[in-house]
Amino acid sequence: MSLRLGDIAPDFEANTTQGPIKFHEWLGDSWGLLFSHPADFTPVCTTELGKTALLKGEFEKRNVKVLAVSVDDLDSHNRWIPDINEVNDTEVNFPIIADEGRQVAQLYDMIHPNASEKATVRSVFVIGPDKKIKLTLTYPASTGRNFNEILRVVDSLQLTANYSVATPADWKDGEDVIVVPAVSTEDAQKKFTKGLNIVKPYLRYTPQPNK
Repeated sequence: MSLRLGDIAPDFEANTTQGPIKFHEWLGDSWGLLFSHPADFTPVCTTELGKTALLKGEFEKRNVKVLAVSVDDLDSHNRWIPDINEVNDTEVNFPIIADEGRQVAQLYDMIHPNASEKATVRSVFVIGPDKKIKLTLTYPASTGRNFNEILRVVDSLQLTANYSVATPADWKDGEDVIVVPAVSTEDAQKKFTKGLNIVKPYLRYTPQPNK
């Protein structure tokens, strides 16, 4: 069965390019980004893992630990990393799981047989400090992910976890947010002291409360 939002992210033990890990223990009190790539030494994946490395500081600012996975073995990962570094002018600074036994791929339903019986699709899981799945995304092998969009979603998840707000279409950190319907307008006026912009009784904007 596919994992759903709010489910506990399955725990596992795995070998990675930075040594063995126990997933929940490794995650600790951080947020987590677990993402799969179809295979080593492939062009799109080379750009994706490089982009992730280049965004290290952005992930650290958000207390997000990054973990990649594919069904290739550790030797293959270690031979491929110099290519990623060279092509993207960076250093891979996060662990890559060697999942040749497909343990993680099966736990997280990363192999979609109608797309490929062997390779993982481009799955993305954002996991909260409570170990619950907060976001899932699935891309085909031919389409590289937008990691700036993933950071935007993390910003929204972290904001909305702590305040009674939601984020509108195309929202970016620092822009106005929406007061959730569960908060009455009377209570919202007390709670959100920066002011309300009432467009409709159910659509009320307020400046981002943590800025």
